[in-house]
Amino acid sequence: MQHETFMHLALQQARQALASNEFPVGAVIVAGNEPVAFGRRANSRNETANELDHAEIVALRDLLARRPDIARDSLTVYSTMEPCLMCYSTMLLNGIRTFVYGYEDAMGGGTNLPLTHLAPLYQAMGPEVHILPHILRQESLDLFKSFFTGPENNYWQGSLLAAYTLAQP
Repeated sequence: MQHETFMHLALQQARQALASNEFPVGAVIVAGNEPVAFGRRANSRNETANELDHAEIVALRDLLARRPDIARDSLTVYSTMEPCLMCYSTMLLNGIRTFVYGYEDAMGGGTNLPLTHLAPLYQAMGPEVHILPHILRQESLDLFKSFFTGPENNYWQGSLLAAYTLAQP
């Protein structure tokens, strides 16, 4: 299945993040059948912690740097975790309308945002958005479980997301 092929690429990015003791979110932006941008979570560790360097934002920056001319409404974002509200709305505002993710973000997932109840800018996006959850969910979940059980990883430890993740079979 094509979605699984691209999700495997996102999982590679997530594994690289995890190997650096970063939160294991990986993202790939695809145009047609071609991956055109990549990103992985950075700066989730205490020394450099910020909430700007999410995998989807890093991938979007990669896309804008390398392929600024690409038609964004034809793109699909693949992410190992459901995009948060920041990433989801940023992608929407940049014209991206198709999202595929592996593991649901029980604490901060943004894809259930009721666009039709928001300001006019977002209302117009609602019917055009396509979301496909749980592609290679178990593989993504396994990375998050590894992260939350690693003693060197302190990002979101003790959070609702950590408890939810560790309770999954």
